[in-house]
Amino acid sequence: MKISFLLHNGYGIGGTIRTTFNLAQALAERHDVEIVSVFRHRADPVFTLGERVRMRGLVDLREEKDHPLHREPARVFPASEYRYGQYSRLTDQRIADCLRGLEADVVIGTRPGLNVHLALEGPQDAVRVGQEHLTLLNHPPALRGELRRAYQRLDAITTVTHADAEEYRRRMRLPGVRLAALPNSVPRPGLPPADGGGRIVVAAGRLVRVKRYDLLIRAFAKVVAERPDWRLRIYGKGEEQDRLRRLIDELGLYNNVFLMGAAGTMESEWVKGSIAAVTSNFEPFGMTIVEAMRCGLPVVSTDCDYGPGEIIKDGEDGRLVPVGDADAFGDALLSLVRDDERRRRMSAAALANSERYDPVPILAEAERMFESLLAEKRAGGARRPLGARLAAALRSAPYTVRDAAVGAAASTLRSVRKARR
Repeated sequence: MKISFLLHNGYGIGGTIRTTFNLAQALAERHDVEIVSVFRHRADPVFTLGERVRMRGLVDLREEKDHPLHREPARVFPASEYRYGQYSRLTDQRIADCLRGLEADVVIGTRPGLNVHLALEGPQDAVRVGQEHLTLLNHPPALRGELRRAYQRLDAITTVTHADAEEYRRRMRLPGVRLAALPNSVPRPGLPPADGGGRIVVAAGRLVRVKRYDLLIRAFAKVVAERPDWRLRIYGKGEEQDRLRRLIDELGLYNNVFLMGAAGTMESEWVKGSIAAVTSNFEPFGMTIVEAMRCGLPVVSTDCDYGPGEIIKDGEDGRLVPVGDADAFGDALLSLVRDDERRRRMSAAALANSERYDPVPILAEAERMFESLLAEKRAGGARRPLGARLAAALRSAPYTVRDAAVGAAASTLRSVRKARR
């Protein structure tokens, strides 16, 4: 198959970029794969991308930041989408031209605004898949309304958790669109797993409020009070850095808590630790949880929506703690700090259980879905039930035609109900 990914900026840093690269590289073992990056701001990507995957940019910000069309607001990319301010008439034009010229069997969008472009402008003979890397309820109501209208033209939507897939089924009502949970994958690390000997707790991610590193620092003060030989290392950069530094000084933890900055690769940092910590208020998935587990670390995490509860088996390969409770989080850390044998047992379980996020089984699941949808598309939907064929026809119709058909159906239904009274 020829498979194309449509990505916001493949030259930046973020969980969506990492997981897109992971899936693209796994697919490239057997398929022709490319990544189309809407933006490019540097010569080479930050994350390593194998030679088998091609990547090209549509708007090079090094040269086109002041392009006249880039000063005009976007008309296709939804105004209620988080990244709207970065899009423009120029991106509208480049994305439309790109999608029009694609010779792909499967095209995959990787954020809501790009999924809208794919739904409205994607090649009709290709399987069009919209990925959800956040959650449906994380989007504002205005965006959910626009997605409900546009997503009817997609062939499939994938979420990173089963809980979010269920939210889509319950709230979006997209007849004929396949909904599936497809977790993010994490390759097997290239280093031996952690040996559990380091008296270090490791955390990683952007230093932003939703990650609640302030809560982690306060929780770790409880650990230090009993076990002053333990250290906490927090990797990442962000707007909270100065505030976190002041908190560390205020609590007198400057010999125990360290803001490490961004790491080129986290594998070599995870394996130095014995426990991983995640204190987020919200985690659509939890890439750092899986990355830590794949390196042999049990993870203490808040039981926030949606990812941690689907990844961690509480008491077996980690601990789940109520959101926002620093005391409970400190107690959960101490329960592992105090018990070397329990920590080693959880470490072995984390290694074993994290195998389900290896690219191989996730790749197989993705391939089965793509091949099934492609076979159905090539068969022209002739063997599908009438309702599914009608839904597919409406998805491919212009908005005006589809809306008129939906309106006529609603009018007929109202007439039938009145006649039955």
